[in-house]
Amino acid sequence: MSRDRALLERALERGEQDGGSVEFKERLSRDVHLEGGRRESLAAQLRHRLLSGDGEATYVVGVTDDGGLAGVDPDTFSETMDVLSLLAEEADAHIDDVQTWGIEDGLVGVALIQEGGVLETDDEHVVIGTAGHVDHGKSTLVGSLVTGKPDDGDGATRSYLDVQPHEVERGLSADLSYAVYGFDDDGPVRVRNPNRKSDRAAVVEEADRLVSFVDTVGHEPWLRTTIRGLVGQKLDYGLLVVAADDGPTRTTREHLGVLLATDLPTIVAITKTDAVSDERVEEVEREVESLLRDVEKSPLRVSRHGVDAAVEEISERVVPIVETSAITMEGLETLDELFDRLPKTAHDDGEFRMYVDRSYSVTGVGAVASGTVMSGEVEAGDELLIGPMSDGRFHEVEVRSIEMHYHRVDEAQAGRIVGIALKGIKESAIERGMVLLPREADPDPVREFEAEVMVLNHPTRIGDGYEPVVHLETIGEAAAFYPENGRLLPGDTGKTTVRFKFRPYLVEEGQKFVFREGRSKGVGTVTDVHPMD
Repeated sequence: MSRDRALLERALERGEQDGGSVEFKERLSRDVHLEGGRRESLAAQLRHRLLSGDGEATYVVGVTDDGGLAGVDPDTFSETMDVLSLLAEEADAHIDDVQTWGIEDGLVGVALIQEGGVLETDDEHVVIGTAGHVDHGKSTLVGSLVTGKPDDGDGATRSYLDVQPHEVERGLSADLSYAVYGFDDDGPVRVRNPNRKSDRAAVVEEADRLVSFVDTVGHEPWLRTTIRGLVGQKLDYGLLVVAADDGPTRTTREHLGVLLATDLPTIVAITKTDAVSDERVEEVEREVESLLRDVEKSPLRVSRHGVDAAVEEISERVVPIVETSAITMEGLETLDELFDRLPKTAHDDGEFRMYVDRSYSVTGVGAVASGTVMSGEVEAGDELLIGPMSDGRFHEVEVRSIEMHYHRVDEAQAGRIVGIALKGIKESAIERGMVLLPREADPDPVREFEAEVMVLNHPTRIGDGYEPVVHLETIGEAAAFYPENGRLLPGDTGKTTVRFKFRPYLVEEGQKFVFREGRSKGVGTVTDVHPMD
């Protein structure tokens, strides 16, 4: 018997008792259990179970009143969870966790309910995109920041940023960012173990200000993944790491180019300062300053000018530089102060929009689309559109629930990294690059658009029919280029028509993108779109 199955067995053994915290339900439906006085009666029953369990209740679903395993089909289980969530809200409580097991006749599940409403998310939430060459200490630095613990020299804190597949499979997870910590009036609010979802959820609940890190891949062959992490999320700042024992590399330059192409205010952290002499640190710092000046940016040494100047001056043109070591913890207090004080960059407060970065299916919940809310806000129960599909159509869906860093929320605003459980669509129909919009929106699918591009690197010239991969929001799709004058050379800026090779997407004027093919790379801005007929 697995540990998970043991949870079910213990609940069945305890059984329903007048003074107990366990309740058996075969199923709950909107039509029957939310009508008339049933809703109030069932909410009162739930409150009784919570009081009996000192603020915790266990609902076993798919069983008869005497504890027999009846099982229900997935759609019925999902509707039961919807109804139970509404009853919990009525009782000033929330569903904290759901686990399910398959039996011959369907699903049986255990829902753990906690006293207290779901988390409010009106606090500030700053999202940092990290980048840098492999082995330059990016993940180790972030691990030490969020835990407050020094590294042991062998990457111990880096392990905190590993994504555990079972966390995705076992529940609704929006863990696009690999780490989160926060601040309150007393200073940093850190996590004891970021791999425990309860620890991360506690930080989200306790902190007045949250800082999430979207960690990217440092290996050059996976630059596509890095671009997706930096272009596809609604980031506030970039954090580029450069190791003092190695200095800027070609990958460093490429990652810096992507960060700056998206007009993202960026901080450079020189890592591993404990591993080299002061003279070497100074040498690397000068190399970084030269690199920044080459792309017309102004470096600002925080050690010389102070945190006040960095907070005041950081912009698309001014790049603060901080010397750090995850082993000695040098510079981490400076980064803490920066992340606590840096203003959240302005987000569009228009209608809700979220480009899908990942999708997956959770038993008992259904299809989940995760990504970063680009604008507006979304609430549980909202009616949305998702698409475009391959034929250009948009599909109507309903928001079942929303989760942020393993904590269920009533709503999410621009900048939040969330997972949204959707009713009315199968997970297999959801693809990265699709967008979620309000039901009343009238979006136009786009297969072709005009753009102003700059070629950063190419071995020869770009001509008609050149097919790189275009990264726009979370879209990563092959597209054909047709330059206005027939060709573009390295270093050129010019106009081109861009046509997606396989399917349409939602593309709008002003959006920025990165394109790459082999070692050829460039950046662009959408200047006009050609909606499909």
